[in-house]
Amino acid sequence: ALAREREQVVIDGFQTIESAYDSYFDVVTSNIPFGDTRIFDAAFRKSDDPVRGQALKAVHNYFFIKGLDTLREGGILAFVTSAGVMDAPGPVREWLMNRCEPVSAIRLPNNLFTEYAGTEVASDLIVLQKQSEKRELTPDEQRFVSSSEIGNGIYLNDYHRDFKHAIHTTFSHEKGLYGQSA
Repeated sequence: ALAREREQVVIDGFQTIESAYDSYFDVVTSNIPFGDTRIFDAAFRKSDDPVRGQALKAVHNYFFIKGLDTLREGGILAFVTSAGVMDAPGPVREWLMNRCEPVSAIRLPNNLFTEYAGTEVASDLIVLQKQSEKRELTPDEQRFVSSSEIGNGIYLNDYHRDFKHAIHTTFSHEKGLYGQSA
Protein backbone atom coordinates (compact mmCIF):
# COMPACT_ATOMS: atom_id res chain seq x y z
CA ALA A 1 0.00 0.00 0.00
CA LEU A 2 1.25 3.49 -0.79
CA ALA A 3 1.19 6.09 1.92
CA ARG A 4 0.07 9.52 0.77
CA GLU A 5 2.01 12.52 1.99
CA ARG A 6 -0.20 15.32 3.24
CA GLU A 7 0.68 18.69 1.78
CA GLN A 8 0.18 21.84 3.74
CA VAL A 9 0.63 25.36 2.45
CA VAL A 10 1.08 28.14 4.97
CA ILE A 11 1.18 31.77 3.88
CA ASP A 12 2.81 33.64 6.74
CA GLY A 13 6.06 35.30 7.78
CA PHE A 14 9.17 33.12 7.86
CA GLN A 15 9.61 34.02 11.54
CA THR A 16 6.41 32.11 12.41
CA ILE A 17 7.90 28.72 11.53
CA GLU A 18 7.76 26.66 14.70
CA SER A 19 10.88 25.14 16.23
CA ALA A 20 9.35 21.71 15.47
CA TYR A 21 10.58 22.35 11.91
CA ASP A 22 14.21 22.85 12.92
CA SER A 23 16.38 20.32 11.04
CA TYR A 24 13.27 19.21 9.12
CA PHE A 25 13.63 20.17 5.44
CA ASP A 26 15.95 18.76 2.77
CA VAL A 27 15.84 21.95 0.65
CA VAL A 28 15.10 25.59 1.45
CA THR A 29 14.94 27.88 -1.60
CA SER A 30 13.60 31.34 -2.36
CA ASN A 31 14.14 34.73 -3.94
CA ILE A 32 14.41 36.27 -0.49
CA PRO A 33 13.61 39.86 0.45
CA PHE A 34 16.52 42.14 1.26
CA GLY A 35 17.10 45.35 3.11
CA ASP A 36 17.35 46.81 6.59
CA THR A 37 13.85 45.67 7.50
CA ARG A 38 13.77 44.56 11.13
CA ILE A 39 12.31 41.16 12.01
CA PHE A 40 10.70 40.08 15.27
CA ASP A 41 11.56 36.50 16.18
CA ALA A 42 11.32 35.75 19.90
CA ALA A 43 13.76 32.80 19.69
CA PHE A 44 16.40 34.96 17.99
CA ARG A 45 15.89 37.77 20.54
CA LYS A 46 16.41 35.35 23.44
CA SER A 47 19.49 33.75 21.88
CA ASP A 48 22.96 34.35 23.35
CA ASP A 49 24.38 34.22 19.79
CA PRO A 50 25.25 37.82 18.79
CA VAL A 51 24.97 37.00 15.07
CA ARG A 52 21.34 35.93 15.55
CA GLY A 53 20.67 39.26 17.25
CA GLN A 54 22.35 41.15 14.41
CA ALA A 55 20.36 39.17 11.81
CA LEU A 56 17.14 40.64 13.20
CA LYS A 57 18.24 44.03 11.79
CA ALA A 58 18.41 42.88 8.14
CA VAL A 59 15.78 40.60 6.64
CA HIS A 60 18.18 38.93 4.18
CA ASN A 61 20.60 37.88 6.93
CA TYR A 62 17.68 36.59 8.99
CA PHE A 63 16.50 34.41 6.09
CA PHE A 64 19.92 32.77 5.76
CA ILE A 65 20.19 31.88 9.45
CA LYS A 66 16.56 30.84 9.89
CA GLY A 67 16.71 28.87 6.63
CA LEU A 68 19.78 27.00 7.82
CA ASP A 69 18.04 26.25 11.14
CA THR A 70 15.22 24.49 9.28
CA LEU A 71 17.55 22.32 7.16
CA ARG A 72 18.47 18.73 7.93
CA GLU A 73 22.17 17.90 8.05
CA GLY A 74 23.38 17.75 4.44
CA GLY A 75 20.37 19.77 3.23
CA ILE A 76 20.64 22.43 0.55
CA LEU A 77 19.84 26.12 0.94
CA ALA A 78 19.55 28.10 -2.33
CA PHE A 79 18.68 31.80 -2.23
CA VAL A 80 18.66 34.59 -4.77
CA THR A 81 19.52 37.72 -2.81
CA SER A 82 21.07 41.15 -3.13
CA ALA A 83 24.83 41.40 -3.65
CA GLY A 84 25.00 43.04 -0.22
CA VAL A 85 24.93 39.63 1.47
CA MET A 86 28.22 38.64 -0.18
CA ASP A 87 29.89 42.05 -0.37
CA ALA A 88 29.07 43.76 2.93
CA PRO A 89 31.48 43.34 5.82
CA GLY A 90 30.04 41.50 8.79
CA PRO A 91 29.95 38.24 10.73
CA VAL A 92 26.98 36.54 9.04
CA ARG A 93 28.99 34.83 6.28
CA GLU A 94 31.51 33.54 8.82
CA TRP A 95 28.62 32.17 10.89
CA LEU A 96 27.31 30.44 7.75
CA MET A 97 30.70 29.02 6.73
CA ASN A 98 31.16 27.55 10.20
CA ARG A 99 27.94 25.58 9.66
CA CYS A 100 27.83 24.81 5.94
CA GLU A 101 29.85 24.41 2.78
CA PRO A 102 29.49 26.69 -0.24
CA VAL A 103 28.20 24.74 -3.22
CA SER A 104 28.10 27.83 -5.41
CA ALA A 105 27.86 31.61 -5.23
CA ILE A 106 27.27 33.28 -8.55
CA ARG A 107 26.97 37.02 -9.23
CA LEU A 108 23.97 37.45 -11.52
CA PRO A 109 23.66 40.15 -14.20
CA ASN A 110 22.40 43.45 -12.77
CA ASN A 111 19.63 43.60 -15.38
CA LEU A 112 18.21 40.15 -14.55
CA PHE A 113 15.07 41.60 -12.90
CA THR A 114 14.56 44.59 -15.21
CA GLU A 115 11.79 43.05 -17.31
CA TYR A 116 9.76 41.60 -14.42
CA ALA A 117 10.45 43.92 -11.48
CA GLY A 118 11.51 47.06 -13.32
CA THR A 119 14.74 47.34 -11.35
CA GLU A 120 18.43 46.91 -11.90
CA VAL A 121 20.05 45.40 -8.84
CA ALA A 122 23.22 43.41 -8.33
CA SER A 123 22.18 40.02 -7.02
CA ASP A 124 23.64 36.61 -6.26
CA LEU A 125 22.53 33.02 -6.34
CA ILE A 126 24.00 31.45 -3.21
CA VAL A 127 23.80 27.68 -2.70
CA LEU A 128 25.00 26.18 0.60
CA GLN A 129 25.00 22.67 2.07
CA LYS A 130 24.51 22.27 5.82
CA GLN A 131 27.56 20.68 7.48
CA SER A 132 27.39 21.39 11.22
CA GLU A 133 30.43 19.38 12.32
CA LYS A 134 33.10 21.45 10.57
CA ARG A 135 36.53 21.92 12.12
CA GLU A 136 38.18 24.68 10.06
CA LEU A 137 37.49 26.75 6.96
CA THR A 138 38.88 25.78 3.55
CA PRO A 139 40.55 28.47 1.38
CA ASP A 140 37.28 28.84 -0.63
CA GLU A 141 35.31 29.26 2.58
CA GLN A 142 37.77 31.87 3.83
CA ARG A 143 37.31 33.80 0.56
CA PHE A 144 33.52 33.49 0.97
CA VAL A 145 33.80 35.17 4.40
CA SER A 146 36.01 38.10 3.40
CA SER A 147 35.31 41.21 1.33
CA SER A 148 37.84 43.79 0.18
CA GLU A 149 37.37 47.39 -0.81
CA ILE A 150 37.93 47.88 -4.53
CA GLY A 151 37.74 51.69 -4.37
CA ASN A 152 35.28 54.49 -3.67
CA GLY A 153 33.87 52.63 -0.65
CA ILE A 154 32.75 49.70 -2.80
CA TYR A 155 33.37 46.21 -1.45
CA LEU A 156 33.56 42.99 -3.45
CA ASN A 157 33.47 39.55 -1.90
CA ASP A 158 36.82 37.79 -2.31
CA TYR A 159 35.02 34.62 -3.49
CA HIS A 160 33.86 36.59 -6.55
CA ARG A 161 37.36 37.91 -7.26
CA ASP A 162 38.42 34.37 -8.18
CA PHE A 163 36.65 33.85 -11.49
CA LYS A 164 37.17 30.07 -11.49
CA HIS A 165 33.61 29.86 -10.11
CA ALA A 166 32.12 31.71 -13.11
CA ILE A 167 31.47 30.49 -16.62
CA HIS A 168 31.60 34.03 -18.04
CA THR A 169 31.66 37.42 -16.38
CA THR A 170 32.47 41.04 -16.94
CA PHE A 171 33.34 43.32 -14.03
CA SER A 172 32.36 46.96 -14.38
CA HIS A 173 32.03 50.04 -12.21
CA GLU A 174 28.73 51.88 -12.76
CA LYS A 175 26.16 54.02 -11.00
CA GLY A 176 23.61 52.14 -8.91
CA LEU A 177 19.85 52.54 -8.70
CA TYR A 178 20.11 55.74 -6.62
CA GLY A 179 23.19 57.21 -8.33
CA GLN A 180 25.77 55.74 -5.94
CA SER A 181 28.89 53.96 -7.14
CA ALA A 182 28.27 50.27 -7.73
